[in-house]
Amino acid sequence: MAFSFSRFRRKLDAALSSAVRARCLSLSARPSLPEEPAPDTRFLRHSSPDASPVLDHSSFLRFPQVRLTTLPSGIRVVTQSAPTSASHTASVGVWIDAGSRFEAPGTNGTAHFLEHMIFKGTRCRTARSLEEEIENMGARLNAYTSREQTTFFADVQSKDVAVAVDVLADILQNSKFPDHAIKRERGVILREMEEVQGQVEEVIFDHLHSAAFHGHPLGDTILGPEENIRGISRVDLQHYISTHYTGHRMVVSAAGAVKHDEIVNMVERLFTNFSTDPTTADQLVNANPAIFTGSEVRVQDEGMPLAHFAIAFKGSSWTDPNSIPLMVIQSLLGSWNKSIGVGNCSGSQLARRVATDDLAENIMAFNTNYRDIGLFGVYSIASPNCLRELSRVLMDEIKRLAYQVSEAEVVRARNQLKSALLLHIDGSTAVSENNGRQMLTYGRVLPFVELFARIDAVDAAAIMETARNFIINKEIALGATGPIQELPEHRRNSTSIIPHSNWFLISLMKRRMVLLNLKNLYMLLVSSIHVLPLRKKSNLHSDYMIVNKLGLLNEANGCCNFKGVRQRYSQMISSKPY
Repeated sequence: MAFSFSRFRRKLDAALSSAVRARCLSLSARPSLPEEPAPDTRFLRHSSPDASPVLDHSSFLRFPQVRLTTLPSGIRVVTQSAPTSASHTASVGVWIDAGSRFEAPGTNGTAHFLEHMIFKGTRCRTARSLEEEIENMGARLNAYTSREQTTFFADVQSKDVAVAVDVLADILQNSKFPDHAIKRERGVILREMEEVQGQVEEVIFDHLHSAAFHGHPLGDTILGPEENIRGISRVDLQHYISTHYTGHRMVVSAAGAVKHDEIVNMVERLFTNFSTDPTTADQLVNANPAIFTGSEVRVQDEGMPLAHFAIAFKGSSWTDPNSIPLMVIQSLLGSWNKSIGVGNCSGSQLARRVATDDLAENIMAFNTNYRDIGLFGVYSIASPNCLRELSRVLMDEIKRLAYQVSEAEVVRARNQLKSALLLHIDGSTAVSENNGRQMLTYGRVLPFVELFARIDAVDAAAIMETARNFIINKEIALGATGPIQELPEHRRNSTSIIPHSNWFLISLMKRRMVLLNLKNLYMLLVSSIHVLPLRKKSNLHSDYMIVNKLGLLNEANGCCNFKGVRQRYSQMISSKPY
């Protein structure tokens, strides 16, 4: 009896399963509009599409205090000390507001050439003794040059911090630039240029900058043209140092096992020969601002198997409040690589469409900021026969951001962005770099409690407004190389815009900005923080100052009482309508 009952149950289950499958097939055959899937609860653990709750980031925002001292020479010293028990290494570096965009006409490549020559011997150390000293300590000494900044830094054990500061001061103030070293380094840089030409992504972004900032130093390459490299002399290098390596444009940043007062004393004692010229990078930029030129640079190369291209719109500067929504837009568009093979499951709608139709080998959204302007767009690698359809999908997804964005995908993008920012500062080297760069760009170190509040304030309405301002009817720059004969021309981007009732809400939030102060801090941190300036003139100088003003600082250990801050924010928000 039991056997017959179990057999009957199996038949019943099979019949029901067949009926369900038949119903699913019949439903799938009917044309219907796709429904927005419910957001995965895992994505909503630390955030919510609802704008009213205050998000609790207290579990991972207890960072050591950032300390800042400005010396009479104008040099700013910023440190972030880790507990001695947690770190036995330190990173010390010098961040300088000088890059390739500040080079005089006809001298493009000097900033990068100087980066190479700075390690070739000083009046106190030969190139060999410098190298041996670093290796004997087990340290690491490095440098890099960008379009707006030059950086020299050292990673050392805690006991060797003083030596690292001394080495940095020596190479920046006492380098000799011998002729034989300049001649040898020319060959090194020319070989580096050949290597860069083999890195197609680097070439594409050089082409893109040339198209976006045609005729401006920001559109030049960092390495410079070959004829400049062959002609750079000791006089050019010394003139660049005396003009741009000035105290007011310099930040010494240290992180890890360091003590602020000791770093300040060492810098004040050793960094004594820099110019005190008060001219700032902002003044130089204002004298020659970058202008976005919507043009194209196409290099046809049938010998390449795949086409590489990047499309870009004019972006925002570092301190533009729109930089935060554009960061979220970059996260929304996302990135995808065919070798990973998970595009169909990606949270990015662009990645899903590209992966499903097999349109590309790789796509990557980017957002680059400079002092007065920026670039944001998408870089792609694809087969020649996919270029037209891929271009159409790319532009469709970019334009979609102006009128059809769900809160669920914005929540996911915000969470991905915050995770990426936290992962980026893992270790003393990254912390030192982050603090040094922010001191140059913002004039302060942006506290994570504030940065995350700005990110969490970006909702779907803010994304659509930003997209309308930066994408619709705006010029497009393009850099492309490879078999690109099928790549269509990208003209001014336009589409019909559906009016949104949220426009009024955004405008209302901006008008209420005049009411900002610590008394109504809830507006600042939740409702409209993404439209605040990012400069130090903001009311938010640091999370330390905020919690101290609110009486929420633990005087015993100097740590921030984030639970109390969250409760205070909640009280403020609940006291007034949103």
